[in-house]
Amino acid sequence: MAIEQRLMTIEDYEAFLETHEGVFELINGEVVEKVVTQKHAKIAGIIIGELYAYLKQHPELKGHMGPEARFSPPDDDYNDRLPDVSVHLTDQPPVAKGAVEGMPDLAVEVKSPTDTNKLMRDKANYYLENGCHMVWLVYPDKAMVEIYHKDADIEILFADDVIHGGDVLPDFELKVETILV
Repeated sequence: MAIEQRLMTIEDYEAFLETHEGVFELINGEVVEKVVTQKHAKIAGIIIGELYAYLKQHPELKGHMGPEARFSPPDDDYNDRLPDVSVHLTDQPPVAKGAVEGMPDLAVEVKSPTDTNKLMRDKANYYLENGCHMVWLVYPDKAMVEIYHKDADIEILFADDVIHGGDVLPDFELKVETILV
């Protein structure tokens, strides 16, 4: 649900953020409030914990990971996205103010009750079209995860399956059942 009824640029959005409390993202010029449930947060937290443990064991993969980091492609004045979980592999220090320029290497979205399947898949496509290498869409109520890679078939995984990190996170494995709460 859009908060503002007018088309906003990132500059407008930055001003909006200074005067509003909450978690928002800018999607195609519309400010959208992110509504997170406890179940949603728990799933994201489990994924973050697993990714943290993996990255700690692989210090050669330098970068940053965590929840709700802002990402904005350099040539797009109407989008400032906040994946539920992201991994951004880089030697650069973490961005302390504003959005990371570009997209994360891995973006994870956990479906909230207010999200549609179309919105989820539109987010995955947006991330990939703007430089993200892999996207995980988690559908808790269906006990299902969709894995997206640029120019590859979508992988559909269920509770007994394993999420693999592919080229982004070599040797990373996470059983889907681990994130089902």
